[in-house]
Amino acid sequence: MKKVSVIGLFCTGRDVSDGQSIKTRILVQELEKSLSEDNVNRIDTYGWKRHPFKLFSKSITAVRKSENVIFMTDEGGIKIFPWLLLGANVLFHRRLHYVVIGGWLVPFLKKHKFLAACLKKFNMIFVETRSMHAGLGELGFSNVCLMPNFKNICPVEEKQLMMTHQEPYSFCTFSRVMKEKGIEDAVKAIESVNNKYGRTVCTLDIYGAIDSEQNEWFENLSATFSSAICYRGVAPYDQSVDILKNYFALLFPTSYIKEGIPGTIIDAYAAGLPVIASRWSGFVDMVDDGITGIGYPWLENERLEQIVEDVVLNPQRILDMKKNCLKKVAIYMPENGIEILLEHLS
Repeated sequence: MKKVSVIGLFCTGRDVSDGQSIKTRILVQELEKSLSEDNVNRIDTYGWKRHPFKLFSKSITAVRKSENVIFMTDEGGIKIFPWLLLGANVLFHRRLHYVVIGGWLVPFLKKHKFLAACLKKFNMIFVETRSMHAGLGELGFSNVCLMPNFKNICPVEEKQLMMTHQEPYSFCTFSRVMKEKGIEDAVKAIESVNNKYGRTVCTLDIYGAIDSEQNEWFENLSATFSSAICYRGVAPYDQSVDILKNYFALLFPTSYIKEGIPGTIIDAYAAGLPVIASRWSGFVDMVDDGITGIGYPWLENERLEQIVEDVVLNPQRILDMKKNCLKKVAIYMPENGIEILLEHLS
């Protein structure tokens, strides 16, 4: 009998580095540290639609042979797996848990009320943000626990912080490259400030995998780049802090409706890098406005340009936040998140 089985997107043997697969792997690694590898079973949902019955069989077996089952699927899987697990659990009476990745669940459940009734039967639903916790409460959920996102990451030491920056000030983005992540808005803000002053006041490096459905958009956008803008490709997962620590600030102008607790901001904090971000629904959970970053109203992208201009004219505003970022990252260390989960495993 396993202590726990985890059903999620592991992408075993594949070079996939989206937020869902990263969090799934990190969570299981921390469970294995606490419970031992022999007590943790992995079930990979990658490409499950090509072999659905094989995965369904594994999931039912997980319920039969595990004390706890955790599933971490997205909108596609959530329409099926809760019903499957509850059905199997009629016979076996195990503890069922759902770890939500991102901030999309509340609006989704408002449109799928039968699924909400199903999830209310789970032992616990773990969410990343206070806004989602409150939203599920309004839908009548009482089985919800706040568990912030976490990453197994080594922060820089305070003495390693770059406390001296000068023109041109180096900004970066560090997320999936897609329209909804505000990449184009970041480019426009940097280009606009430089055009206003007639010189390269600031630069922008873009990191991340290009969304497979938006290659043409990014090719067209790249064709407009001045020498101040550069696409740097995908940063190695274990080098994020070393790369980010050399920048002035992170830009995160997201308009992605499913945004939760982005791992990229955890990376930035570990590097002592303040963030300039739109106030998405989880902003207040993650960014202390004026302390670890600067926020602006959702979708008001002209404010991004204004903030970039202000901080390059007043760089001390950003430099004063760097030490605060190192203090903030402690919240997102794995031991804090996994302790919350372990408390609810039988």
